[in-house]
Amino acid sequence: MKNVAIIMGGYSSEYKISLTSGNVVFNNINRAKFNSYRIHIFKEKWVYVDENDAEFPIDKNDFSVSVNGTKINFDVVFNAIHGTPGEDGLMQAYFELLNIPQTSCDYYQAALTFNKRDMLSVLKPYGIKTAESYYLNLGDEINVDAILAKVGLPCFVKPNKSGSSFGISKVKTKEEFLPAIENAYKEDDEIIIESFLDGTEVSVGVINYKGTVTVLPITEIVSENDFFDYEAKYLGKSKEITPARISEELKVKIETVAKRAYEVLKMKGFSRSEFIIVNNEPHMLEMNTIPGLTTESILPQQAREAGISLPELFENAIELALKK
Repeated sequence: MKNVAIIMGGYSSEYKISLTSGNVVFNNINRAKFNSYRIHIFKEKWVYVDENDAEFPIDKNDFSVSVNGTKINFDVVFNAIHGTPGEDGLMQAYFELLNIPQTSCDYYQAALTFNKRDMLSVLKPYGIKTAESYYLNLGDEINVDAILAKVGLPCFVKPNKSGSSFGISKVKTKEEFLPAIENAYKEDDEIIIESFLDGTEVSVGVINYKGTVTVLPITEIVSENDFFDYEAKYLGKSKEITPARISEELKVKIETVAKRAYEVLKMKGFSRSEFIIVNNEPHMLEMNTIPGLTTESILPQQAREAGISLPELFENAIELALKK
């Protein structure tokens, strides 16, 4: 039987969500086929956590662990870390150097998609529409009038490299703009400021399922809050409707764009892209390469709608990684 390391936690504000995702994976992996191990990755420690919550340190030289005198090596890694270092390419590069297959995309794709600005710039020449945007790096002069002349009000101020809607503000007045910038800089030293797209928000899962790039049923996001923020995502302050209430024509259009983005970027593993539909045209906001995998998360909802159970979804990811 293959030894599967499920990595979870991470160094970002998203570590709690990642621990939940990782435990859902752990509880839904076929025990008859795989030996699965929960591995917590934190800045201060990398440890294997057993069924009794005892911790055993990971040897970072070869990503092995010694348990009561027995050394365990891993055949494959299931990556369930949202944010750094699991979603930005660091863990992917580490495992590539150790020649250990893992379930998410490769390190370059992870780094690229984690940087909203760079990813959207790469996809633009392929005809994928985006919001009007403006970029700032920490220390740049902030010319509020020039920025607002370009993006208009309301607008969104976002950290460029953060997930789970941490540090995002919807700015409705000029007075709210600088506090929003300060808030975003708490999460990242790069900021993306985007025009407000007034339309229907949808989330689209694209995965490789049994060797075929598959677009999962589309989810419509109806947030009780001003936008799909952390509360809406994880504390139930939104309605997620799968399949989305859209025409067949629009559904095909969104599926085509989502699949094109996945293929252009040479993606592997899971992905979930967010779009806003304006005048019947999908505008891309971002792509997550380690989307939430809790039972309530969007991608598992979409898989369920497609007739794919959590054990099937996770086993497929492991099997594909082992074939790499």
